[in-house]
Amino acid sequence: MASNASFIPVQIAILTISDTRRKIDDQSGDVLEEKIRLAGHKMISRDIVRDKVDQICAKLNTWIADDQIDVVITTGGTGVTGRDVTPEALASVWEKEIPGFGELFRWISFQKIATSTIQSRACAGVAGGTYIFALPGSPNACKDGWDEILIHQLDNRHRPCNFVELMPRLQEK
Repeated sequence: MASNASFIPVQIAILTISDTRRKIDDQSGDVLEEKIRLAGHKMISRDIVRDKVDQICAKLNTWIADDQIDVVITTGGTGVTGRDVTPEALASVWEKEIPGFGELFRWISFQKIATSTIQSRACAGVAGGTYIFALPGSPNACKDGWDEILIHQLDNRHRPCNFVELMPRLQEK
């Protein structure tokens, strides 16, 4: 559902987490960047870091402290192998988890890849007034996460509620 309110562009950063990808072959980051721009939001920054908790946390903390960034979307590192540490890194920086994001992502994913979705640890949280969403590293997972969840929740016109309308209140005490 949409309202009659005017669209408010959100300022977004994309972080690809990978030991092997570079800007030239970061298809998932490319998918997200294109979808963000097509939706009318502002791409503020994009980077790639290795699957290391300290590197992920350092980049997240820098972006969380940046008043020009409202949302960080990560891609990669959400699986169950030894190198997949994105959920652990996010959990060490966020103040509040948004468990429904991962739950909904896996429900949507189940419709497409059946029980294989159980291997995804997609997650989300809030830190310093910044939303952080972690998507798997596949381009299709990024499409699903954007097209089925984020495009709606990052649109202030979406009803009955959305993440954008809560932004001014994220740092309330």
